[in-house]
Amino acid sequence: MPVEDHESHDVDTDLFEDRLGIAMRQAGDSFEADRSGLVAAGAVRGRRLLLRRRAAVVGGVAAVALVGVGGTLLVPWGGADNGRQSVAAGRSTPTAPAENDGKVSGAELVHTLKKLLPKGEFTEEHGRGTDAEPLPYAQVVFDDGKGPGAVSVGLNRVEPGSEQARQWTECPDRARVSYDRCTSSRLSDNSTLMLFQGYEYPDRRVDTKRWSADLVTPQGHHISVSEWNAAAEKDAPVSRANPPLSTDQLKQVVTAPAWRTAIDAIPKNPKGQDSKSQDPKGQDPNAQAPENTPTTPPGADGAAISQTLASLLPKNVGVVSKGGQETEYAYLVVDDGKGKSLVQVNVQPDMSDVEHELFGADAETLPDGTKVATSQGRGEKGATGVVMWTVDTIRTDGRRVVISAFNSGTQDSAATRETPALTMDQLREIATSPKWQPLG
Repeated sequence: MPVEDHESHDVDTDLFEDRLGIAMRQAGDSFEADRSGLVAAGAVRGRRLLLRRRAAVVGGVAAVALVGVGGTLLVPWGGADNGRQSVAAGRSTPTAPAENDGKVSGAELVHTLKKLLPKGEFTEEHGRGTDAEPLPYAQVVFDDGKGPGAVSVGLNRVEPGSEQARQWTECPDRARVSYDRCTSSRLSDNSTLMLFQGYEYPDRRVDTKRWSADLVTPQGHHISVSEWNAAAEKDAPVSRANPPLSTDQLKQVVTAPAWRTAIDAIPKNPKGQDSKSQDPKGQDPNAQAPENTPTTPPGADGAAISQTLASLLPKNVGVVSKGGQETEYAYLVVDDGKGKSLVQVNVQPDMSDVEHELFGADAETLPDGTKVATSQGRGEKGATGVVMWTVDTIRTDGRRVVISAFNSGTQDSAATRETPALTMDQLREIATSPKWQPLG
């Protein structure tokens, strides 16, 4: 996975797949950097701002899939646990609608969600209105007689036609995210809908399922509905075979007009921030860099990174499949005749301001000034027997190239071979190659 989406053990796993952008923005400064997070963390999404880059080095702070990863939860948590609160947590919110001046209260959002769900019992109701920060949401635990399941909806704006809008409704790469089914389609009103059926934990160590629907309209409304087959997304026993809503029912809930009305009630410029421009990581791609600070150079083209990586492979290693992002990140699944091995690389410009956090006193300095740090350990997703070997480098101009290899074709499946297809010496040779220099 790319360098800004890290999952390291249980805590960072919370961040990678489904922690929200807004919670990340609130929690970012409180995280401490660790080497595994720095070298293996999540999706870069283009590195548009210095703020984004600074978030990259704090142990998975910018993470979460993906990852704008398909199926990510949009609920913008607050609270002392920095966004890792259970969906079933929090004091119940009254569900009776209230009079207001155009704003939509948390109680009204909860009321709307309950009306859109089938008949059943509701507990653990909680919501945040359109006049509260960071963003509105509603959540309930719903039981249709087959066991309780958490259901949550989050509301936000995105820039119509932007990369962020596309990311929210693009099915994730199976080499990076394990799931059962995902579809992305265009509706009659030109909205884009993604329906995702996956798991709370990518390594499936717990059988908690997470199904979701993400809708982005041409006007920039973003509605995200998520559900689980447990009363909480984490740390709650599985209470039913599947989440309570079918994909058709998820579609009905996420496309309800009431959510768009609520998004229209979100203040356009809370505290000087234009919320419509927030991306899946909770950062504002249109924000201005601090005064007297240069903006971050554009990231290297993802296709060029993939081609360069392939050109640097040993002759006995063949490429089975490939993928990546538009900028800064690419991966290859390779095979040397002994089994598949995932190899991934990030190429990031202008990382000098965080060099001291990435490279300690034990880093090697080459004659040309390039610093090199290496690590060998278990894969960050905890899959059985998976190891990750990494070489991290930074040039004197601040250009960072970090490459990792695994002894499996994906990060969340069991090991298929004893060691990665590339040795540490080969990884080092690739990372320090002058071929990366022309990539801008």
